[in-house]
Amino acid sequence: MLWGIGADGPLAAVRRALERSEVPFAFIDQHALVDSAMTLTCDGTAGGTLRSPNGDVRLDEVTAVFLRPYDPRRILREQGLDAGSCTWQVALEYEDLLSCWSEITTALVVNRPSAMASNNSKPYQTRLVEQHGFAVPETLLTTDVDAVADFRSRHQVIYKSMSGIRSIVSRIRDDDVVRLGDIANCPTQFQRYVQGTDVRVHVIGDEIFACEVRSDADDYRYPQEPSNIADVTTLALPNDIRERCGRLATALRLPLAGIDLRRTQQGEWYCFEVNPSPGFTFFEDATGQPIADAVGRLLASPARESATRNAVDETPTVCDTQLTRRDDLS
Repeated sequence: MLWGIGADGPLAAVRRALERSEVPFAFIDQHALVDSAMTLTCDGTAGGTLRSPNGDVRLDEVTAVFLRPYDPRRILREQGLDAGSCTWQVALEYEDLLSCWSEITTALVVNRPSAMASNNSKPYQTRLVEQHGFAVPETLLTTDVDAVADFRSRHQVIYKSMSGIRSIVSRIRDDDVVRLGDIANCPTQFQRYVQGTDVRVHVIGDEIFACEVRSDADDYRYPQEPSNIADVTTLALPNDIRERCGRLATALRLPLAGIDLRRTQQGEWYCFEVNPSPGFTFFEDATGQPIADAVGRLLASPARESATRNAVDETPTVCDTQLTRRDDLS
C-alpha cells in the first residue's frame, strides 16, 4: 500500500517500479481525504477496512506500506476547507487512525512514524549516530549570542535546524553576525564546518547505494550559483563504512534510510544525519541507480514470502486477493 500524493517524486517512482514488476498495490491518495473513511479493529491483529475513491482495502491483507504523507492540514487548506469544520475534523481523524494503524500493523512499514521520530531531534539522533562509530561535528545548541561568539572563535561554523523540518545549511559569515540576536527566541544548532566531500548513502533493506556529491555550495541541495550545481556520481563505499551504514539503519529501525556523510581528506567519515524519508529521486536521476526498484523489491518481499507459505498451505494468497482489485485500487 502506498500512502501520499501522486505528484510526490519518490512515491511516483516506487509506484512505477511496482507496476513494472506487476506487483499488486493500493494507492491511498491524500487529496481524497474528505472522500475517505476507515474502520480499525484490534482483536489480536490490526484489521479493518479503508474506503477511498480508488476502492476498498482490507487492512489485514496489506503486507507492506510505503509512507510519504504530507501535512494533511496543508492539503485541506489548499482544497478550500475551513479549519475546525466538521469535514476538516473528520479528515484529520481519518489520517490519525491510518497513522495509528501503521504503528501496530504486522505488515512491513517503510517507515513507521515512531522509527522516524529520531529525526525530529537532531541532537538526540547525533548521539545514536556516534554509538555506531561515525564521527560527528562539534555541536552547539543555544540561545546565547556570547556562546556562539566563543564557538566561532575556535571554528568555522554552520547553522541549521535542530528539528526534522528542512532548513538550508549555511556558514556564518561576518554579515550574519548582526542577526545573531534572533536566536534568543529560537534555539539554533551550530556545528563546526567540516571540510570534505559529501556522500549520500541509501539503505534499502539489505541493499545499499552510495553517491559522491561534489559542490562548492554550503548546502548542495540549494546551489546559489550555476557553478555550485552538484556533480553527483556513483561511489563504491569501503566495506567497513558500508557495513556501518547498514547497522545504523537497522538500529534506528529504518528499512529505508538516507544517510548523509562527509569524507575528509584525512580519510575520516563524518555523519551529519539520517533521513527517514529521503527524496531519493534526485540521486537516482543523477546516477541511474535503481533505488525505486530496490524499494519496490523491499515492499514486495513480504507478499512473496506470504504467497509461498500460502501456496504450501493451499489457502488463498494475499497477492491473489489484491490482484482482483488492482484496477480499482491503483
